[in-house]
Amino acid sequence: MTDTPLPPAARHGVSLIGAPTDVGAGSQGARMGPEALRVAGIHQAIARFGVPVRDIGNIAGPPNPWQDAVDGFRHLPEVVAWNQLLHDAVLQELRDGRLPVVLGGDHCLGIGSISAVARHCRAQGRRLRVLWLDAHADFNTATLTPSGNIHGMPVACLCGHGPAALTGIGGQVPALHPRDLRQIGIRSVDPGEKRLVHDIGIEVFDMRYIDEMGMRHTMEMALALADPGTHLHVSLDVDFLDPDIAPGVGTTVRGGPTYREAQLCMEMIADTGLLGSLDIVELNPALDVRNRTAELAVDLVESLFGKSTLMRSAAARG
Repeated sequence: MTDTPLPPAARHGVSLIGAPTDVGAGSQGARMGPEALRVAGIHQAIARFGVPVRDIGNIAGPPNPWQDAVDGFRHLPEVVAWNQLLHDAVLQELRDGRLPVVLGGDHCLGIGSISAVARHCRAQGRRLRVLWLDAHADFNTATLTPSGNIHGMPVACLCGHGPAALTGIGGQVPALHPRDLRQIGIRSVDPGEKRLVHDIGIEVFDMRYIDEMGMRHTMEMALALADPGTHLHVSLDVDFLDPDIAPGVGTTVRGGPTYREAQLCMEMIADTGLLGSLDIVELNPALDVRNRTAELAVDLVESLFGKSTLMRSAAARG
């Protein structure tokens, strides 16, 4: 099944953390994502690698009030509450020596999850590398977005551009330095975002780069200089994938990675043995077809934990 060593964090166990909310999104339905992933067998898929898996259930946060934006933000108090709760849950699992897997929920949750991971890395003296797999840059601000949907703002908030109630959740502003972030699969960026992403210096591997250079080279560059002292966090927005294979998302953008490109991406991450935490977000079962997007996400998670077709030597993987 696998000859790729499990990441050290996984050897101590994996914790599934449900975050059933769409409070940061522009459409409802992502709140059902955690149950769809459970139905698709995520617990069993990880456990088959011999790692203990504990499902701690769902965080209980405020409901989605479904109101208009106030001062450029929709549902800011509710978004803050969800992210603070998630921060605390993720941090506790990390402190217990376990690998947290967040079952979202919309991508605003990345603020709380990654703030907790960054805080833990600071305390442990470990370097952090965040792989943001997404169709969108998610670097909007209240002045740039007409919708005010905070699932389009988590990267900006993590880099210190946003309301203090969100940027300070992890105890340090910014929670994430742009040099520690790699964005992969980007193909939809608002005009104002383009300037901010350029100015702040985020390393972005957009779909043109992937088309021209291939997924193997892309991942080699995204993982460059990561070493055994690096904690690798993967933030997987399922709209990273092409909607032809992953229709169950609220913000589809054509032209994403194919099934094989996505599998190679996960396999190369697994080869590093550095995976320390994972978010799976923006799965919307209300827009899916017979749960196929959730099943695909679980398939990718298997590859992320080391599933391979053949026994492969370290030289072949490298």
